[in-house]
Amino acid sequence: MLTYQVDRSGAMPAASEFLVSSSGQMSVPAAVRHRWGLDHGGRVTVVDLGDAVVLLPPGGRAGLLDAALSAEDHVAFVAGLDDPDLATT
Repeated sequence: MLTYQVDRSGAMPAASEFLVSSSGQMSVPAAVRHRWGLDHGGRVTVVDLGDAVVLLPPGGRAGLLDAALSAEDHVAFVAGLDDPDLATT
């Protein structure tokens, strides 16, 4: 079983719903833009999970992946796989 903790300091206390325009645009809340250094705009990473979409700050994907699974844990997990097609890094 994989468990991990993500630092949510300064995060919004609960999920919220936001309007998506007919052209697919959505506003990121001002508090989030400020915390992520996007007061004047910028890029974010979008991770499509199938049933959900996650927005990450610039450079956030690497940090999230590192928090979820260390390189050592990944290597140990792959080494324990029985299927040679899956046991690659």
